[in-house]
Parts: sequence; structure tokens; C-alpha cells
Amino acid sequence: MCQYCGCQAITEIERLTREHDDVVTMIGDVRAARDRGDVAGVAAVARRMALVLGPHTAVEEQALFPPLADEFPDHVANLVSEHRLIEAVLGEAGERIPADPTWPDRLSAALDMLREHILAEQDGVFPAALSRLGTDEWEAVQAVRDRVTPDPGDRPDEPDRVSRRPA
Repeated sequence: MCQYCGCQAITEIERLTREHDDVVTMIGDVRAARDRGDVAGVAAVARRMALVLGPHTAVEEQALFPPLADEFPDHVANLVSEHRLIEAVLGEAGERIPADPTWPDRLSAALDMLREHILAEQDGVFPAALSRLGTDEWEAVQAVRDRVTPDPGDRPDEPDRVSRRPA
């Protein structure tokens, strides 16, 4: 996590960064399961990762990226494109182990890209957002977060992980 620009003082940036940290940990879990030859374990971690990245991506694409898109159109478009690729590969795990024998290799390649993607967001997007978004945009970010984040009771695997502002 960076500490140089102060963007971590923004609650939603801190939360997005924490989610990145969780995903990086899961990438390590995928690699460990793959090293053991545990494709079922790899798929299970991919499903957990998708649960974190679903709301995370919605917050970025629906509220954080739009105010930056005019100034950084190519960068934002590339990040969105990477989101689609990552979602597609993770989504193949769906409810079962993917039958495609190339899936573990494609997942590994997508996760390598995801590591670079996370760095691009944390070192570029988040500091840019800090300096460019105003109060209305940050409120929009929070509104999207509130809309897309499940209530803690809806996620028995993470009972106290998610905090929400009262409505």
C-alpha cells in the first residue's frame, strides 16, 4: 500500500486498497493450490476472488473512473478492458471446476495481469482521484458502494468484514 500521496485517508480508497490486498493474498492461495495440483482449490479461490472483485469493480467503473475518463480516456478504457478479461476467466469457475484443461494457465496469466492492474490503480488512479474528485463525486462513490455491497448477514463466509453506513 502506498503512503506517499495521502489517498489512503479517503475511506473508499482505503477500502479499495484493502480489497486489493485481499485479492493479492488470494492470488498467492491460487498459486499454492495450483502447485499442489488442486484444481478444485484453485476454482474455490477464484470464486472467492470474484465475490470481492464484483462490488469492487462496480465501485470503480460506476463512480471512481467516470470523473477521470475525460482526462485519462485510454488509461480508464484499458482498466475496464482488463476488468472484463479478469471477470471472464474467474467466471469460468462459476459453480464448478472448469472442464477446460487450459483454464488454470489462463487464470494464472489473468492473475499476473491483475497484479499489474492493482499497481496501476494504486499508483495512478487512486492518487489522481484524490486530486480530482470533489465532494459530490466521493458521495457518488459511497452511494455505489452502499448499493453493491451485500449486507454482512448475506455473506456467511465473512460475517463482520463489510461495514455499511446506516441508510
